[in-house]
Amino acid sequence: MSIEIRGVTKIFVRRGREVVALDDFHLSVADGEFVAFAGPSGCGKSTLLNMVAGILEPTGGVIEHDGKVVQGPNRAVGYMTQADGLLPWRTAEDNVILPLRLRGVSAVDARQRVEQLLAMVNLSGFGKHFPNELSGGMRKRVALAQVLAYDPGTLLMDEPFGALDAQLKLVMQNELLNIWEQRRKTVVFVTHDLAEAIALADRVVVFTGRPGRIKLEEHIDLDRPRDVFRDRFTPRFQEIYERIWQALEPEIKKGEAL
Repeated sequence: MSIEIRGVTKIFVRRGREVVALDDFHLSVADGEFVAFAGPSGCGKSTLLNMVAGILEPTGGVIEHDGKVVQGPNRAVGYMTQADGLLPWRTAEDNVILPLRLRGVSAVDARQRVEQLLAMVNLSGFGKHFPNELSGGMRKRVALAQVLAYDPGTLLMDEPFGALDAQLKLVMQNELLNIWEQRRKTVVFVTHDLAEAIALADRVVVFTGRPGRIKLEEHIDLDRPRDVFRDRFTPRFQEIYERIWQALEPEIKKGEAL
């Protein structure tokens, strides 16, 4: 298994009160599996991702990645958030090259790798552009290339396309699936968009409202390779959507009632 989460609890202290974000959470993610997290706001999806990344420590339980207990920053994962995090004073290629140079890759090898990565995300010819000269979708492609630069085996993605408009989101979903088909990395993807989760993932994990636990694990049996533009109009997609929504809707309503 790529990720093992065993009995994880996370408690925050807010204004002198304990807030239980996750409670006795158990989950396994296989090598090369694409898993999506869905659930109401505040249910612990991003908190769990941050613990796999080693940014936060569990209050209780254990998280293992590639057979090692996560203790401190997990440099074996790539982490992509909703904000692209690009440095505005660096060109696209210089943003992508940064993690390679920090890891001691020679300038010649790093430049060659950057050219390959920009081509992979369909940005050949845009390497000399600064972030403010690129569209939102292009900046997301640069951020994805940057995460892929040091070739992590696992990608953690926290609503990476949430800020994009509907059309750009579909394009980026398709780009991500194309890359995943080529590389078969382990992906854990947080989203509030059920259609996005179903279109991308092998499995959708639905969280309860806080404290977060697993309410449903839905294995997505749509054929691969997927067509994110057309699959959502098929009867099977609609059946899966309805089943997940039936599990998720009451959790959202509970949160609204608080």
